Amino acid sequence: MDAQQLINDYFKAFNAGQTDRMLELLHDDVEHHVNEGKIRKGKELFAQFNAHMTHCYHEQLTDLVVFSNEAGDRAAAEFVVNGTYLNTDEGLPEANRQTYCLPAGSFFSIRDGKIARVTTYYNLSDWMAQVTG
Repeated sequence: MDAQQLINDYFKAFNAGQTDRMLELLHDDVEHHVNEGKIRKGKELFAQFNAHMTHCYHEQLTDLVVFSNEAGDRAAAEFVVNGTYLNTDEGLPEANRQTYCLPAGSFFSIRDGKIARVTTYYNLSDWMAQVTG
């Protein structure tokens, strides 16, 4: 599977809520770099993060564009996050089913045909303004 197909499959699984499928696409030693957070290493911590996110947020990604280098070991994606804030996330404003829409991007390293690093960025100030406005 080429890098772009791998990343498209990852986001397809995300939008379908198929965490198990997402985990299948990850390298065992995956590093997950989250926006404004710590680096999580390994599939178990990735799964825990996804469970937390599913509890607090419902998100669908649209307008996905995937890029990759010729070697197929790095990729990037730009997309729009369309979400609903379901349950209050610690340290953030109270959730009351607020909706939000913001641009975001993810960067990937690929090793052995699997995603070895996921780094995601979005504008937290923009998100905060949308859920408190």
